[in-house]
Amino acid sequence: MIQQNGQERAMDENTSYAPVVFSDILSAAERIAGKAHQTQIATSQSIDTASGATVFIKPENFQRTGAFKFRGAYNAMSRLSPAEQAAGVLTFSSGNHAQAIALSGRLLGIRTTIIMPDDAPLVKKQATEAYGAEIISYDKHVVSREELATRIAQERQLTLIPPYDHPHVVAGQGTVGLELMQGVSNLDFLFVPCGGGGLLSGCAIAAKALQPACHVVGVEPATADDATRSFYSGTLQTVTNPDTIADGARTPYLGKITFPLVRTHVDSMITVEDSEIVDAMKLLWNRTKMIIEPTGAMSLAGVLSGKMDVKGCRVGVVLSGGNVDLISALSLFSMHHKA
Repeated sequence: MIQQNGQERAMDENTSYAPVVFSDILSAAERIAGKAHQTQIATSQSIDTASGATVFIKPENFQRTGAFKFRGAYNAMSRLSPAEQAAGVLTFSSGNHAQAIALSGRLLGIRTTIIMPDDAPLVKKQATEAYGAEIISYDKHVVSREELATRIAQERQLTLIPPYDHPHVVAGQGTVGLELMQGVSNLDFLFVPCGGGGLLSGCAIAAKALQPACHVVGVEPATADDATRSFYSGTLQTVTNPDTIADGARTPYLGKITFPLVRTHVDSMITVEDSEIVDAMKLLWNRTKMIIEPTGAMSLAGVLSGKMDVKGCRVGVVLSGGNVDLISALSLFSMHHKA
């Protein structure tokens, strides 16, 4: 054990200490208070009926920039030194983290540069530009975004804040789980979408600190199951440009920080098909009137998949975001329409 921030940080085979602990999430909550929205927990009789459980929804589609990412981005950027803030910040993202960094930069007076794939959702690109960021496009089939970001950061002397593999980002995302656990008692399950693992690991840390008996489940697309394979094998697995409608979950692998945190604090990982994600989106749109993007609906798809026995249980569900192009979403509903 190593003492840090007043808590014992457990040794792990993948890192010399636990890079994020519960006290970091509490600190992040103080840092983002008054800046991030404390999204209100929602319920739906229709979703309870469909799942056979009592479901408590944490709708981060109502967060600033339309996704949970603002929490981690603002927490990380607000902690930069004056020199780092003056230099400017660089990140790479398909959209939600891009918007979060751009808005945080505008609020904090920090210049931001975002590396985005040329096929990123237009709605996310437009919003990122509207917040004042410079966008650098790239072909994800030819260029590694991590390598491109490292090169540009060095050339321009920018501070790199990655979308998930950063302790302050993870701690900020963990405030989603903190608020849910503080708002609803005696949860049996917590379902969280998983891309790079920042939201999942942060929420899992909060859940285990406040409600240790709560079973934390990470949900991934079936075609982008690197985290699920990593979780069960104990060895970091990768995936290359997976074909899934959940663009926020196309990350190639868990990070050096998030992988050991997920292994330590998460209880189960499951995958869902794109068709199941669309069904969950349609249920949310039709019955709760919430616009949810595919990645944001993965957690509910996991609840409804039947892969975990949630009948009669109290279930927390994190909806991670709502940034979806409406025409694309309606096209998905039409393509996956059940006769």
